[in-house]
Amino acid sequence: MTAVANGAGEWRSWRAAAREALYGPRGFYRRPEGPAGHFRTSVHVSALFARAVARLLCRVDAALGRPARLDFVDMAAGRGELVTGVLAALPADVAARTRAYAVEIAARPEGLDHRIEWLPEPPRPVTGLLFANEWLDNVPVEVAQTDAAGVARRVLVRDDGTERLGEPVTGAEAEWLRRWWPQAAGTGWPEEGRRPDEEHRSEQGRRVRQGLRAEHGLRAEEGLRAEEGLRAEEEHRAEEGLRAEIGLPRDAAWASAVATLESGLAVAVDYAHTRENRPPFGTLTGFREGRETAPVPDGSCDITAHVALDACAAACPLPGARLLSQREALPVLGVTGARPPLALASTDPAGYVRALAGAGEAAELTAPGGLGDFVWLLQPVGIPDVLAP
Repeated sequence: MTAVANGAGEWRSWRAAAREALYGPRGFYRRPEGPAGHFRTSVHVSALFARAVARLLCRVDAALGRPARLDFVDMAAGRGELVTGVLAALPADVAARTRAYAVEIAARPEGLDHRIEWLPEPPRPVTGLLFANEWLDNVPVEVAQTDAAGVARRVLVRDDGTERLGEPVTGAEAEWLRRWWPQAAGTGWPEEGRRPDEEHRSEQGRRVRQGLRAEHGLRAEEGLRAEEGLRAEEEHRAEEGLRAEIGLPRDAAWASAVATLESGLAVAVDYAHTRENRPPFGTLTGFREGRETAPVPDGSCDITAHVALDACAAACPLPGARLLSQREALPVLGVTGARPPLALASTDPAGYVRALAGAGEAAELTAPGGLGDFVWLLQPVGIPDVLAP
């Protein structure tokens, strides 16, 4: 869409504004402190997460028949924390065959392990594991909001975070809303954009009502009820103020990432929701210096929104995709919050303290209401589901 000049800055779509604020020349993800300076992901909470991903890579390796070259691709790699931890946790024989890639727009950090190749885009083809931890939530998307007439309109924003409603959502974006976020898809239509089929239904309803009135054998109360039902259907409008993030760019980004795999497994990990439980007012928010804040697209804060991972899964024409929570996935990969036996405290006090700390970190990674609520989207390519029970 065309930006509209305004005395306080340009009105832009949220997708355009967030793309510039996050990835532009002075964008948030190019700042020297990196994402870890503003929020903690599972990677930053504990080395247990990287060790779990290393175990997952070993499962993929076995499913592939232990190929001569095994790829590990860390999408949205930050400053390389995850890929560094995975390489350190791999058994020596697997590490010797692993080619590690960090995919990130920021410059390569100084002192990064020389075995890690730093790329702006994922390599092709990949045989192994592509792991995208909190990547899709930062793929910029359009925001829609229903107006007083029930019309879903694009939300426009200025650099200071001020918003106003723009043009109605149409085309592929409107279809996406109707399929994946119907609560905020809107049921009203602006008069200037009234659909021909709606005009037809309205005229058809008028004729039906006239016929009901003229039909001699119809009881009066039945005619009244039928007329009221038709009128209610025509006048129904979506509630004003419902919001949604239109996930088409994320669907395309995920499908493109999966397409780099020749064989192996692609995993996306994000806070997410599904069609049955979409939040009525969306999830767009910001993070700055460890605190949640208003999303202001000026490059000073992260701009993020939860992901419709069910829509992403459907965007890939491959079988076997499934969703599971992080608190379900990590125990399969050896991360549990079980406390060490108390007897260890007397026989190996230092070991007991280490085990207790590990149990606490594992509990944080899998906690309901916290990191355990992250959703994992698994997409195998040419191999069985390596996390199947």
